[in-house]
Amino acid sequence: MMHPLRKHIEELIDLTDEEFEFVLQHFEPVKKRKHQHIVQEGDFVRKEYWVVKGCLKSCFFDDEGKEHILQFGMENWWITDYESFIKKTKSEINIDCIEDSDLLYITYENRERLTAQMHKMERFWAKKSKYGRIALQKRILSLLKNSAKERYDLLLEEYPQLFQRVPKKLIAAYLGVSRETLSRLSS
Repeated sequence: MMHPLRKHIEELIDLTDEEFEFVLQHFEPVKKRKHQHIVQEGDFVRKEYWVVKGCLKSCFFDDEGKEHILQFGMENWWITDYESFIKKTKSEINIDCIEDSDLLYITYENRERLTAQMHKMERFWAKKSKYGRIALQKRILSLLKNSAKERYDLLLEEYPQLFQRVPKKLIAAYLGVSRETLSRLSS
């Protein structure tokens, strides 16, 4: 059976068995329980995580203590505080597990080393970055131009599994609506 990370990578680039073994040497597995943090505001983030199994959320709290969800991370998704990871600044966000999660992480140094030694992986991360920017642009445009109902319907259409795995209050925080508004949208 093919390793899930290899399957994920090979959606964008081809790898030989030897190349994949070399790639895998740069990653470490970690298990986290529900509610455990992988990033806390103020941390210096040195790891990028790939979700093997589980569900995570990336969020921040405004001055009134209201939670805002930036991203969910499920199987085959990458998650970290990218500004902190790349620029070596303190994190402004929190990332924690919504479910028990199995993750693979790569440190910034290992990622740089891997891409320097294996240009296929440099191309892989360049493609992932492009797709990430597209997803971010779509999310921002949706927040700016779509009604709450349209945002709800788009999320349900694109990621129906989220609604089975994520509490409604977190879906509401992602959509930028109250829990009560979400109840009206889903009825």
